[in-house]
Amino acid sequence: MNIVGTRTLGGALADKAARFPDRPFLCFEDADGAVSPWQSWRAFDRLVNRAAHFLARRGLKQQEKFNVHLGNCPEFLVFWLAAARTGTVMVPTNPASTAEEMAYILAHSEARLAVTEPRCVEACRAVRDRCPALLDIVDVRPLERLLAGLPETPPAISVSSRDEVSMQYTSGTTSKPKGVLLTHANYLYGGEVMAKAMRVGPDDRHLIVLPLFHAGAQLHAFIPMLLAGGSVAVIERFSASRFIEQAIRHEATLAALFAAPIRMLLAQPPSERDGKTKLRAVSYAQNITVRQFDEWHARFRAPLMQIWGMTETMSLPLMHPLDLPAKPLAMGMPTLGYECKVVDDAGREVPPGTVGELIVRGEPGMSLMQRYFKNPEATAAALRDGWLYTGDNAWMDADGYFFFVDRKKDMIKRAGENVSASEVEETLKQHPAVFDAAVVGVPDPLRDYAIKAYVILEEGARSSADELIAWCAARLSRFKVPEHVEFRRTFPRTSVGKIQKHLF
Repeated sequence: MNIVGTRTLGGALADKAARFPDRPFLCFEDADGAVSPWQSWRAFDRLVNRAAHFLARRGLKQQEKFNVHLGNCPEFLVFWLAAARTGTVMVPTNPASTAEEMAYILAHSEARLAVTEPRCVEACRAVRDRCPALLDIVDVRPLERLLAGLPETPPAISVSSRDEVSMQYTSGTTSKPKGVLLTHANYLYGGEVMAKAMRVGPDDRHLIVLPLFHAGAQLHAFIPMLLAGGSVAVIERFSASRFIEQAIRHEATLAALFAAPIRMLLAQPPSERDGKTKLRAVSYAQNITVRQFDEWHARFRAPLMQIWGMTETMSLPLMHPLDLPAKPLAMGMPTLGYECKVVDDAGREVPPGTVGELIVRGEPGMSLMQRYFKNPEATAAALRDGWLYTGDNAWMDADGYFFFVDRKKDMIKRAGENVSASEVEETLKQHPAVFDAAVVGVPDPLRDYAIKAYVILEEGARSSADELIAWCAARLSRFKVPEHVEFRRTFPRTSVGKIQKHLF
């Protein structure tokens, strides 16, 4: 299904700059709470053009890669759209990355240039000698100083919708990150799906608190606004204590979150301001409990809309429809243009209620990733006969809703039985003293693996390992009950809250 035509990201921006030149498009709130003046569509478009000329004058040729190593700031968006105008490929990285993490991505991606800022430049500088393709590292904040005197008209470079514009690295929670190549069409297809599902219009304003280097903020938040002519308030750093006041101050109608920030918001002291935002919908990924779902709606009155997608889908094949009764634990139903099914190890579709691997039918370069960079084996394993094999275990109910079970790699083999780590985690999180839980398999000489639970307690709550083991024993089959419980204050996480279990 081609709902993109021949459009490009640069063309989408030019269209809005021509039709809504003076309408406010972008404002920025830094970590200290200082808010920049609103920037119009025309002013942003001209800034992107100047940045495009900057990339061209630095010698970047079409389809060459450059690294964007920035936190949430307008400069990130400017250089992303400048890549779209020049036919180059943006490689965004987490500004909190270590030198070793940057060494791998900069070398593997063959990035020619890194654009960054003083607070996170050191990791790039530390590994420059190990990245032979990297020609320069440039501080791009403040941007005016860098772009002074460059033309405000677009460079004469032809770009097509199937050209690659971004390479997103997977989170690398279980192996080395893979570079996922994405086209203009990928972004536009995903943006159209999201915009239609959330009924985005030019009067909407998105409060962007998720990290911009992650596909979630790019697709769930920014691209729908670009396509619909809405506006964005970019927040430098998510703060649970500031989120509600920021939503009120910026008159945001939409936001995107993950499960971890939702739990952080629920952990804040209740306030009479909680229900005073204009938020009409909040998309989120990763499960929260039914109790948390109900508490959110009682306090914040902003409908939650669960979604599911991967960097490899770029778009969101599953979303919970806004107009249907809530199923809080469901990822959603297939969106227009996608077919989803659950299959066994032989690739055969399984009946409703049966757990198997979730696979998604789509078109590479349009509704699925183009490919993995320099990894044909992984590409062939993931993309088979028009289907993306996701590596996620799931099941479908009789109504056609899909429910996440676990990553296939997260299944624990215990004495011949397969145990879903997420099932044990969800059971633990139903305990009133438990704020969060992570379950892993640890080597056991008799049973292959034993089950170990790491637990964070609610603020001020008390519990013990024996109590939590007994709680699980009353609710789970005997072979699923953890033998060990360890209490933690925090978990190692990726930028969007995924627990990095390999670091336990």
